[in-house]
Amino acid sequence: MEKVDNVNGIITVSLAENDYQDKVKKELKLIGQRYPEKGFRPGHVPTALLQKKYGKEALVEVVNREVYDALMKHIQDNKLNILGEPLLANANEIDFNADKDFTFKFEIGFGPEFNIAIDKNITIPYYNIKVDDEMVKKQDEALCKRFGKQVPGEEVDATALVKGSLVELNEDGSAKEDGISVESTVVSPQYFRNEEQKVLFMGKKVGDEVVFNPSATCDGNTSELASMLNVDKDKANVASDFKMTIKEIIVVKNAEHNQEFFDGVFGKDVVTTEEGYVEKIKEMIAAQLKNDSNYRFTIDTENVLREKAGSIELPEEFLKKWLLKQDKEGKRSPETIDDDFAKMRSDLEWQLIKEHAVKELGVKVEDADLLAVASMVAQQQFAQYGMMNMPEDVVKKYAKEILDNEDYRQRIIERAVEDKMYNGIKEAVNVEEKDVTSAEFNALFASK
Repeated sequence: MEKVDNVNGIITVSLAENDYQDKVKKELKLIGQRYPEKGFRPGHVPTALLQKKYGKEALVEVVNREVYDALMKHIQDNKLNILGEPLLANANEIDFNADKDFTFKFEIGFGPEFNIAIDKNITIPYYNIKVDDEMVKKQDEALCKRFGKQVPGEEVDATALVKGSLVELNEDGSAKEDGISVESTVVSPQYFRNEEQKVLFMGKKVGDEVVFNPSATCDGNTSELASMLNVDKDKANVASDFKMTIKEIIVVKNAEHNQEFFDGVFGKDVVTTEEGYVEKIKEMIAAQLKNDSNYRFTIDTENVLREKAGSIELPEEFLKKWLLKQDKEGKRSPETIDDDFAKMRSDLEWQLIKEHAVKELGVKVEDADLLAVASMVAQQQFAQYGMMNMPEDVVKKYAKEILDNEDYRQRIIERAVEDKMYNGIKEAVNVEEKDVTSAEFNALFASK
């Protein structure tokens, strides 16, 4: 190996004929067993015939395998910290038809050498967000609405479902002869994409008529129009105004504070009093805010560690070549690679700093860590569908299914490593805790 500079090197692998001769013969025998020749039993094909038909194939296979194994062994034995993969630099000089001895030269890019002592000499802020009365009020309103019931309403509000009949109109506002007529349909103004169409329904009562444009409510989406107008999709390309006669209004009546409501939100008998409900809401909000605080801690940690690392030297030209070789879909080109690399550089630097931190802190991820992260992901997915208090065995079962999925599993591993890394950093450094209001916390992101 020859170091060109701090971050670039050349590894030369030389192979003499007597290094590979016997292995090529063995390879030819295996080929003779795999590929039958007319007139010969498998494994009894003459060596001369195999050499003539498959000699070059066997030579290339053996030499490439020997060179790659030697290269990887050298990298591992010498604990070389390389980026990307070695790139063959002298492919044009290798002639398998004529050469007996071979020399392969590989370009390699070294990971930068830097040392960040993650200890009490580093100070990172941690922001605790105060739970205030306004947060409690908003969370209570959201819960009461989520656990509310649909009941008949007197007038259309922002969440109402409106039932009634529809008649297609001419431009002058008269009923269109042979136009679309719907005896009964349901519209939900809260989901209209056009604010002007939504406003037309607000405050209307049973028996009122509303002239609106169904196509404008959904940007002409034929599937939505077909559902609203009770027609086949191929007949839903309609841009006319319609008159709706309101026959029924369904609104959401917020849930009242009672035991049924408390059980629905927090589980049976977890909360039995108004005071206990308020305390539980505060705990819920505090847990949500803790996630925000932890997220901010990751940002501040990154900023501090980047500053500690300083300017990071990378084998830029090598990495650009490697990226071009890795690009199988043709998304990059020699003309765009400079810009592509510039966009990736910051992420690569941070990845190298994280790898250093993981090593410095001795972070190790166990199966229990993966299950804990997968369970958290499972709970979040259940919560998206309003299932807040799923039994532990159900969550664990779904978590295990997540881990059985290879794509998900790799993401879970990465997240578990990061979680343990940040927890390790938090224990190792000097954490400066600060109590802030929600407004003060949000202001931290104002410049980003």
